[in-house]
Amino acid sequence: MDVEGRATNNKSPTLNFEQDQQKGGQNDHVDLSSAHTIDHGWKWGIICLIIVGLYTAYVNWLLAAFHIIGDQRFIRYRDLMGFAYGKNMYRITWTLQFFTLLLGNMGFILMGGKALKNKDFDVSGSQVSKVFNAFGAISAVIVSNTSGLLPEIQSTLRKPPVKNMRKALYSQYTVGVLFYYGVTIMGYWAYGSMVSAYLPQNLSGPRWINVLINAVVFLQSITSQHMFVAPIHEALDTKFLDISKGMHSGENLKRLFLLRAIFFSGNTLVSAAFPFMGDFVNLSGSFSLVPLTFMFPSMVFIKVKGKTARIEKKAWHWFTIIFSSLLTIATTISAFRLIVDNIKKYHIFADA
Repeated sequence: MDVEGRATNNKSPTLNFEQDQQKGGQNDHVDLSSAHTIDHGWKWGIICLIIVGLYTAYVNWLLAAFHIIGDQRFIRYRDLMGFAYGKNMYRITWTLQFFTLLLGNMGFILMGGKALKNKDFDVSGSQVSKVFNAFGAISAVIVSNTSGLLPEIQSTLRKPPVKNMRKALYSQYTVGVLFYYGVTIMGYWAYGSMVSAYLPQNLSGPRWINVLINAVVFLQSITSQHMFVAPIHEALDTKFLDISKGMHSGENLKRLFLLRAIFFSGNTLVSAAFPFMGDFVNLSGSFSLVPLTFMFPSMVFIKVKGKTARIEKKAWHWFTIIFSSLLTIATTISAFRLIVDNIKKYHIFADA
């Protein structure tokens, strides 16, 4: 099967994934979902952070090994899945990636929340709500730990790509996770389960410090917006730009501006229309990232190395595939339930 960029030396844009926005409280809030421990409490929240962190580190480590199969180099996740399972899986993978990137970009637009003074570490709601919210929090932790775009990122590394990607994963899941989890845990300790979705609003101190922090967050947000959707830009540019002319020709610059304007205007409009759009961002973690992160790498292993692998390894990867499928169903139901609940409470363009 011939799929785009399957064996090429062209590099994809370097991507940055900062998905650590915090959701402020229980399901009555409609801010951006996050990896905060709010819907698990201290004990299960910390356990969930550790388990998901270790598991995502493992599956990304596994996926990095399939950057080169035989003499073919895969610079896109969808190319790898298309090579292993055919054209339909290529399309499914790209759809899930597109869905994740689009909603993740909305997450940066939605960055904001309410500052609440009192600390509350309790997980509120009925027993059923607690269960569904816990699954929702699991998908949020997954969103915050991985991107579903490891092959695209790996394609930007110098040789040897597998070794260097694994070095990067070492850094991400050792040094990097200390800072990210540190902010998450300290924020929960300092402000409780009702922490603002926009953490700087909970901070006090001199005005100039607050101005500086908000300015840095603003710059990081608008920069990450563009970096986060780089693969979408690539797909749009490939389809709509005139390849017979230079990238920076007058005609292509006009098309670039128009494509970016339409994309971000539409994304902003949809984000503003739904005051609970953060729930849809959470949905991306359940419906898209769970299979992209946990299921697909094991599927590639079964396809590529299944005939020569030991029986216990094959059993482990089949367990991962089945468990990931069940987790996808559970977290997706949880995300849809929260969306349905909030549809009953809010109208379009409501001031949440």
